[in-house]
Amino acid sequence: MNISAPFIHRPIATSLLMAGLLLCGLLAYRLLPVAALPNVNFPTIQVTAQLPGADPQTMASSVATPLEQQLSQIPGVIQLTSASALGYTQLTVQFDLSRETDSAAMDVLAAINAASPYLPQGIPYPPTIKKVNPADTPILVLGLTSDTLPLTTVDAYAESILMPKISEVAGVGLVNIGGQQKPAIRVQVNPQALAERGIGLEDVRNVL
Repeated sequence: MNISAPFIHRPIATSLLMAGLLLCGLLAYRLLPVAALPNVNFPTIQVTAQLPGADPQTMASSVATPLEQQLSQIPGVIQLTSASALGYTQLTVQFDLSRETDSAAMDVLAAINAASPYLPQGIPYPPTIKKVNPADTPILVLGLTSDTLPLTTVDAYAESILMPKISEVAGVGLVNIGGQQKPAIRVQVNPQALAERGIGLEDVRNVL
């Protein structure tokens, strides 16, 4: 039996059927969930380490590099990125969909423990981890540089002028500033003079 015979002998019914299928296809197309940034939940772990007073170059070479060497050996890692700032470094480890987030977090903790002997002695506490959602990553990153202004002034402009303006844009949910450099003052005290006046270092710190 020829499967096309009924359609050939009934051209009107065939035309109506084709028109109905076309109409259903057009309606279904409008209902398809389409997103510029689809929400794909890749297992992602964020590692944060701090070393107060260290410049970004020191953080990258002394803290980020040992961690990267250990984290890159974990099975299932598809992407490993790091960013270092003043006294702060952050690494993002993304795994393929075959890995579970909990087991990936355990592997990351093991890698951090393996990297601990190679980290600087001045780290106040071990690196911390956090489970993150890749869909929450920024969709726009702006970099500010200046050949004449110090970084503290550039940071002040970004925080007081640029950040409020971007926050006012329709659809913007969150604006963060990374790599901040605040003005700092180093105070050298005379312990003997403080002792004679009965003033402790904590008192000086509270006044400052």
